[in-house]
Amino acid sequence: MAVIVVPKEELLNQVGTKFEPGPWVEMPQERVNTFADCTEDHQFIHLDAERAAQTPFGGTIAHGFLTLSMLVKMCEESAIVPENVVMGLNYGFDKIRFLAPVKVGKRIRANVEILNVDQKDDNRFLIKQGISVEIEGEETPALVAEWLAMVIVG
Repeated sequence: MAVIVVPKEELLNQVGTKFEPGPWVEMPQERVNTFADCTEDHQFIHLDAERAAQTPFGGTIAHGFLTLSMLVKMCEESAIVPENVVMGLNYGFDKIRFLAPVKVGKRIRANVEILNVDQKDDNRFLIKQGISVEIEGEETPALVAEWLAMVIVG
């Protein structure tokens, strides 16, 4: 898997491109603990294995926003960019749905499809990616999202 570089004139033709799934990323308890400290979200379902074992989850789970924030890592090689790109900016999301919890110790990976490319002017392109975060061994994805990036060309 690698970033695909195309002339900016061809960027609009990349809608529908699907990438191979990204590499698996493990969700260890240490990462969940660190995220809890950063966000000050210390809900027991993320941190207390004994109490979380008594819930329908059967153990601790990652924060949904932690899984979402891992998109940066999981999608770093799943992109189409124009030649002479200066930078890409996170532009936000049109949709995010958290469908299944990520249990601590599980592995996740992203599946990416280019849904839309909107040329804003000669040097700016808004790219919408459809993302599905797969949980190893599970049918329901952890999340689905429509992620927007503004790409600036020099």
